[in-house]
Amino acid sequence: MTRATARHRRTASALMALALAGGMSAAALTSAAPAHADSWRDKEYWLAESGITKAWEVSKGAGVKVAVIDSGVDGTHPDLAGVLAGGADISGAGGANGQESIGAKPEHGTLVATMLAGRGHQPASATAKPSAGASAGPAAGSDAGPDGVVGVAPEAQILSVSTWLGSANPGGKSDQDQIPEAVRWAVDNGARVINISLGSTSPEWPQSWDAAFLYAEQKDVVIVAAAGNRVGGNVQVGAPATIPGVLTVAGLDRNGTASIDASSQGISIGVAAPAEDLIGGMPGGGYAEWAGTSGATPIVAGVAALIRSKWPEMSASQVINRIVSTAKDAGAPGKDPLYGFGVLNAEAALKADVPETKVNPLGSISDWIRVQRRGNLATTAPAATPAPSSAAPTLPEATVPVAEKPSQLDSAVPAAVVLGFGFLFVGIIAAAAFQLRAAMRSSPKEGADTPERPDRPGPGAADSVDSSHPS
Repeated sequence: MTRATARHRRTASALMALALAGGMSAAALTSAAPAHADSWRDKEYWLAESGITKAWEVSKGAGVKVAVIDSGVDGTHPDLAGVLAGGADISGAGGANGQESIGAKPEHGTLVATMLAGRGHQPASATAKPSAGASAGPAAGSDAGPDGVVGVAPEAQILSVSTWLGSANPGGKSDQDQIPEAVRWAVDNGARVINISLGSTSPEWPQSWDAAFLYAEQKDVVIVAAAGNRVGGNVQVGAPATIPGVLTVAGLDRNGTASIDASSQGISIGVAAPAEDLIGGMPGGGYAEWAGTSGATPIVAGVAALIRSKWPEMSASQVINRIVSTAKDAGAPGKDPLYGFGVLNAEAALKADVPETKVNPLGSISDWIRVQRRGNLATTAPAATPAPSSAAPTLPEATVPVAEKPSQLDSAVPAAVVLGFGFLFVGIIAAAAFQLRAAMRSSPKEGADTPERPDRPGPGAADSVDSSHPS
């Protein structure tokens, strides 16, 4: 998929079975009761290896709201105490202000939220202490408690926007309806960063999504989305990570190279971050090991929150540019479909001297709409909500608006203009040649006894025409 591909030419049979893009399988999650730092916090290798602990010297995300569009976030988890700043249930299935875990993978949203903004917690027993080898005391999470998970932006706040994805929704809303509504709610409620750890197997998205993502772009909100996982069927990046302007995150294995299972590939990838051997909080207070670009995404979204906290007036385009321009190049030189611009370097993103830019290096949904939709933006009015029922997560292809075919007039006008100038130029040259020939016929030639033959051009006439004609 290219961002400028004429999407109406594709068959949308894979559209739009949205699924949560993390947790490579249910078996990949191994939960456990709350534990001390030496058994969980030390497993957060990405905090040091991705430069996050060094970035905390500059910012920890204070004052920034990050929306997590997911399966709901359990705000009672000990590592999320005081983190949630609000929420909403978009699914219609009764998600209790975004804090009830719902959908096919109800644990997913809590895993994401703890990795993004977890604050750890104090041990239940006053005598409980982390082991001498634990690395995650105050130095590894500022004021975070010594136990549990500390997120990339431990002073940021979370807005939980719950959606029902991956299975039939008892609330009746489809995937296609929930995503744009969730994005709009997040923007309207103060999110400066939106984390979307979900994806599809199709690079295309419904035209009805255009307005919501355009709205976020116009309101200067950073959107970070998961590239998807090959093990889950994403051999290429799927929507919404293909939408121009979205910061798409690919996955790395434990060695820092592109993950085979827990990543995907595509030209829309912006940056790569750890996606294997991850840990996060589970609903009910437990923890789990998991894998997938769903976990890589909050790492990058957390860095975006650190930047927006340090420079509140910085534009979304500049925030994204800071992240991708300071990434460590990997794979093929320059931007490539496995790593994007490179491997996340949080310290450089917060400390490097990065030239200002007004252009998002990952494109603009506004420009894309202008070119691909020909200004035919789908209505932003929400459709009437039917009575609660069991709705399949995938809608028939016929309900997906498609881009209009480019106008024949649009493509014909430039050609006509070029041809017009071409004919005019040739006409001028021909007229000049004719006048030259006439002048030469009317003037006597030195040493000539007979007039020039009318069917033969005068000396140099043909050369004059040929040398002046554009090649």
